[in-house]
Amino acid sequence: MSSSSEKANLLCLLDVSILQLEDEISTLRQVLAAKEKHLVEIKQKLGISLMNELKQNFSKSWHDMQTTSAYKKTHETLSHAGQKATAAISNVGTAISKKFGDMRSHSIGYSIRHSISMPAMRNSPTFKSFEEKVETTVTNLKTKVGGTGHTGGSFEEVLSSTAHASAQSSLAGTRLPENEEELQC
Repeated sequence: MSSSSEKANLLCLLDVSILQLEDEISTLRQVLAAKEKHLVEIKQKLGISLMNELKQNFSKSWHDMQTTSAYKKTHETLSHAGQKATAAISNVGTAISKKFGDMRSHSIGYSIRHSISMPAMRNSPTFKSFEEKVETTVTNLKTKVGGTGHTGGSFEEVLSSTAHASAQSSLAGTRLPENEEELQC
Protein backbone atom coordinates (compact mmCIF):
# COMPACT_ATOMS: atom_id res chain seq x y z
CA MET A 1 0.00 0.00 0.00
CA SER A 2 2.87 2.30 0.45
CA SER A 3 3.38 2.61 -3.28
CA SER A 4 -0.22 3.70 -3.88
CA SER A 5 -0.02 6.27 -1.06
CA GLU A 6 3.27 7.52 -2.52
CA LYS A 7 1.58 7.92 -5.87
CA ALA A 8 -1.27 9.81 -4.24
CA ASN A 9 1.15 12.08 -2.40
CA LEU A 10 3.10 12.66 -5.61
CA LEU A 11 -0.09 13.51 -7.50
CA CYS A 12 -1.11 15.87 -4.70
CA LEU A 13 2.29 17.59 -4.86
CA LEU A 14 2.05 17.87 -8.64
CA ASP A 15 -1.43 19.38 -8.36
CA VAL A 16 -0.12 21.95 -5.89
CA SER A 17 2.84 22.72 -8.19
CA ILE A 18 0.54 23.15 -11.16
CA LEU A 19 -1.70 25.49 -9.18
CA GLN A 20 1.32 27.51 -8.03
CA LEU A 21 2.64 27.79 -11.62
CA GLU A 22 -0.76 28.86 -12.91
CA ASP A 23 -0.96 31.46 -10.13
CA GLU A 24 2.55 32.78 -10.99
CA ILE A 25 1.66 32.94 -14.69
CA SER A 26 -1.48 34.90 -13.87
CA THR A 27 0.53 37.31 -11.71
CA LEU A 28 3.14 37.76 -14.46
CA ARG A 29 0.37 38.51 -16.99
CA GLN A 30 -1.03 41.19 -14.66
CA VAL A 31 2.43 42.73 -14.19
CA LEU A 32 3.07 42.65 -17.95
CA ALA A 33 -0.29 44.32 -18.67
CA ALA A 34 0.50 47.05 -16.13
CA LYS A 35 3.94 47.62 -17.67
CA GLU A 36 2.47 47.78 -21.22
CA LYS A 37 -0.08 50.34 -19.99
CA HIS A 38 2.72 52.37 -18.40
CA LEU A 39 4.73 52.21 -21.66
CA VAL A 40 1.76 53.55 -23.65
CA GLU A 41 1.41 56.45 -21.18
CA ILE A 42 5.12 57.33 -21.48
CA LYS A 43 4.96 57.23 -25.29
CA GLN A 44 1.91 59.52 -25.25
CA LYS A 45 3.76 61.99 -23.02
CA LEU A 46 6.75 61.93 -25.38
CA GLY A 47 4.52 62.38 -28.45
CA ILE A 48 5.44 59.03 -29.97
CA SER A 49 2.53 57.74 -32.02
CA LEU A 50 1.91 54.47 -33.79
CA MET A 51 2.57 56.21 -37.12
CA ASN A 52 5.98 57.44 -35.92
CA GLU A 53 6.88 53.94 -34.79
CA LEU A 54 5.85 52.52 -38.15
CA LYS A 55 7.97 55.12 -39.95
CA GLN A 56 10.96 54.30 -37.76
CA ASN A 57 10.50 50.57 -38.30
CA PHE A 58 10.19 51.08 -42.06
CA SER A 59 13.31 53.27 -42.16
CA LYS A 60 15.27 50.72 -40.17
CA SER A 61 14.05 47.86 -42.37
CA TRP A 62 14.92 49.81 -45.54
CA HIS A 63 18.40 50.56 -44.19
CA ASP A 64 18.89 46.93 -43.20
CA MET A 65 17.81 45.77 -46.66
CA GLN A 66 20.20 48.21 -48.38
CA THR A 67 23.10 46.76 -46.44
CA THR A 68 22.44 43.20 -47.60
CA SER A 69 24.80 41.70 -50.15
CA ALA A 70 21.91 40.82 -52.50
CA TYR A 71 20.77 44.46 -52.64
CA LYS A 72 24.32 45.70 -53.18
CA LYS A 73 24.94 43.19 -55.98
CA THR A 74 21.63 44.05 -57.69
CA HIS A 75 22.33 47.76 -57.40
CA GLU A 76 25.83 47.27 -58.83
CA THR A 77 24.51 45.14 -61.72
CA LEU A 78 21.79 47.65 -62.65
CA SER A 79 24.25 50.53 -62.42
CA HIS A 80 26.66 48.68 -64.72
CA ALA A 81 23.83 47.92 -67.17
CA GLY A 82 22.86 51.60 -67.18
CA GLN A 83 26.44 52.60 -67.97
CA LYS A 84 26.58 50.06 -70.80
CA ALA A 85 23.25 51.32 -72.18
CA THR A 86 24.50 54.90 -72.08
CA ALA A 87 27.68 53.91 -73.90
CA ALA A 88 25.73 51.94 -76.52
CA ILE A 89 23.36 54.85 -77.17
CA SER A 90 26.32 57.20 -77.43
CA ASN A 91 27.94 54.84 -79.95
CA VAL A 92 24.75 54.75 -82.03
CA GLY A 93 24.59 58.55 -81.98
CA THR A 94 28.23 58.80 -83.04
CA ALA A 95 27.70 56.26 -85.84
CA ILE A 96 24.63 58.11 -87.12
CA SER A 97 26.48 61.42 -87.00
CA LYS A 98 29.45 59.93 -88.85
CA LYS A 99 27.27 58.31 -91.51
CA PHE A 100 25.36 61.54 -92.08
CA GLY A 101 28.70 63.33 -92.30
CA ASP A 102 29.87 60.75 -94.87
CA MET A 103 26.67 61.19 -96.87
CA ARG A 104 26.94 64.98 -96.68
CA SER A 105 30.55 64.95 -97.91
CA HIS A 106 29.55 62.74 -100.87
CA SER A 107 26.70 65.03 -101.84
CA ILE A 108 28.18 68.51 -101.42
CA GLY A 109 25.59 71.17 -102.18
CA TYR A 110 22.66 68.74 -102.26
CA SER A 111 20.31 67.53 -99.57
CA ILE A 112 20.08 63.80 -98.83
CA ARG A 113 16.78 63.75 -100.63
CA HIS A 114 18.31 65.05 -103.88
CA SER A 115 21.66 63.30 -103.75
CA ILE A 116 20.55 59.68 -103.58
CA SER A 117 17.28 57.84 -103.71
CA MET A 118 16.22 55.78 -100.69
CA PRO A 119 16.26 52.40 -102.53
CA ALA A 120 19.71 53.09 -103.89
CA MET A 121 20.91 54.23 -100.48
CA ARG A 122 19.52 51.11 -98.81
CA ASN A 123 21.49 48.91 -101.20
CA SER A 124 24.77 50.79 -100.78
CA PRO A 125 27.62 49.09 -98.88
CA THR A 126 27.84 52.04 -96.48
CA PHE A 127 24.17 51.74 -95.54
CA LYS A 128 24.39 47.94 -95.19
CA SER A 129 27.38 48.31 -92.84
CA PHE A 130 25.60 51.02 -90.85
CA GLU A 131 22.41 48.96 -90.65
CA GLU A 132 24.32 45.91 -89.37
CA LYS A 133 26.10 47.98 -86.71
CA VAL A 134 22.87 49.53 -85.47
CA GLU A 135 21.06 46.19 -85.38
CA THR A 136 23.97 44.55 -83.54
CA THR A 137 24.12 47.39 -81.02
CA VAL A 138 20.37 47.29 -80.41
CA THR A 139 20.40 43.50 -80.02
CA ASN A 140 23.33 43.67 -77.59
CA LEU A 141 21.65 46.43 -75.64
CA LYS A 142 18.38 44.50 -75.38
CA THR A 143 20.26 41.39 -74.27
CA LYS A 144 22.24 43.22 -71.58
CA VAL A 145 19.30 45.21 -70.24
CA GLY A 146 17.00 42.20 -70.40
CA GLY A 147 14.29 43.52 -72.66
CA THR A 148 13.24 41.55 -75.68
CA GLY A 149 10.05 43.37 -76.60
CA HIS A 150 9.84 45.32 -79.83
CA THR A 151 9.23 48.90 -78.73
CA GLY A 152 9.65 51.05 -81.81
CA GLY A 153 9.01 50.97 -85.51
CA SER A 154 11.01 48.94 -87.95
CA PHE A 155 14.52 50.02 -88.82
CA GLU A 156 13.34 51.28 -92.18
CA GLU A 157 10.62 53.38 -90.53
CA VAL A 158 13.10 54.92 -88.11
CA LEU A 159 15.61 55.60 -90.88
CA SER A 160 12.94 57.08 -93.13
CA SER A 161 11.67 59.39 -90.39
CA THR A 162 15.27 60.40 -89.58
CA ALA A 163 16.01 61.12 -93.24
CA HIS A 164 12.77 63.10 -93.51
CA ALA A 165 13.65 65.11 -90.40
CA SER A 166 17.14 65.68 -91.75
CA ALA A 167 15.77 66.87 -95.08
CA GLN A 168 13.38 69.21 -93.25
CA SER A 169 16.20 70.62 -91.12
CA SER A 170 18.33 71.09 -94.27
CA LEU A 171 15.48 72.95 -95.91
CA ALA A 172 15.03 75.07 -92.79
CA GLY A 173 18.67 76.15 -92.93
CA THR A 174 19.93 74.21 -89.93
CA ARG A 175 22.98 72.05 -90.23
CA LEU A 176 23.89 68.66 -88.79
CA PRO A 177 27.03 68.33 -86.66
CA GLU A 178 29.94 67.14 -88.73
CA ASN A 179 32.09 65.65 -85.98
CA GLU A 180 31.85 64.31 -82.43
CA GLU A 181 32.84 67.59 -80.76
CA GLU A 182 29.81 69.29 -82.29
CA LEU A 183 27.46 66.47 -81.24
CA GLN A 184 26.58 67.19 -77.61
CA CYS A 185 23.60 65.85 -75.70
